[in-house]
Amino acid sequence: MLPITLSNKYNRYQSTQSSTSAVEYKLTHPRKKLPPLPKIAPPTPSAEEAVNNILYNTPSPPPSPPKRHILNCLVQNEPGVLSRVSGILAARGFNIDSLVVASTEVADLSRMTIVLRGHDVVIEQARRQLKDLVPVWAVLDYTNTTIVERELLLVKVSILGPEHLHEQLAAIKHEEYDDEFMPEADLEAENLGSTILSTDPLFMDDQTRLSPSALLRQKFAHLHALNDLTKLFGAHILDVANDSVVIELSAKPTRLDAFVKLIKPFGILEAARSGMMALPRTPLHDPEKNDLEEESEDSGVDATMLPPG
Repeated sequence: MLPITLSNKYNRYQSTQSSTSAVEYKLTHPRKKLPPLPKIAPPTPSAEEAVNNILYNTPSPPPSPPKRHILNCLVQNEPGVLSRVSGILAARGFNIDSLVVASTEVADLSRMTIVLRGHDVVIEQARRQLKDLVPVWAVLDYTNTTIVERELLLVKVSILGPEHLHEQLAAIKHEEYDDEFMPEADLEAENLGSTILSTDPLFMDDQTRLSPSALLRQKFAHLHALNDLTKLFGAHILDVANDSVVIELSAKPTRLDAFVKLIKPFGILEAARSGMMALPRTPLHDPEKNDLEEESEDSGVDATMLPPG
């Protein structure tokens, strides 16, 4: 048999294939061989260069986010202590989340609870600097300690519904401010806004659709819902008025945040919140565990009484 060459293939497919066939394109455009790649020897660094590369070119670990710290300061009850303590923290660029100062069971001693955010090293430097002040007796860091923390919340909530919130807020401003603190132009602008709201056809339809007894039932339905919500959170209703209630809640900061989110749809008129107060929990000692530890210590062998070797 004769060997099959490219010319034979070309003659065979010439009669059956068109001029745009793949075989003809390959025959008329032969592929050129690329030149071989040059051989490059990899560099061989010395031991000193390798160590320098590891030390200076290794990326540094990402910085840890700032953490919440609770500082408890026992200070002398004298004027100017609060300004000196807050001045030291402000000089270091700390934003104080809350600060509570109150007297203790000792007549000349006050307890100052400070909540701030920062890195551990910087907070420790600030703690030592606060401890160096003359009227400061001790500064304790309760960040990694099991503590009891409480905040107090007083909030005035509307029982008329969120649609009357603008009118109630305007009424509160009229009661709190007079012409000396609030110009007449601002009062007239607020009166105009409330007038536009009361003349709104949708607003008028809602009012005319409900009878006075239905409005009264709706008001007490809101009051009943707020009362149930306060009982779930362990809060207390301190004052009940014709259009609002005042609620008191003492709990952890996270619990206060959840309570505020739940009562916000009713319409919050005013709110006052204290800072956080904290005391460490008393550890519970298990007598059985202590007895077992004492027995294990007694059963141990004293190495000093053993013979040498």
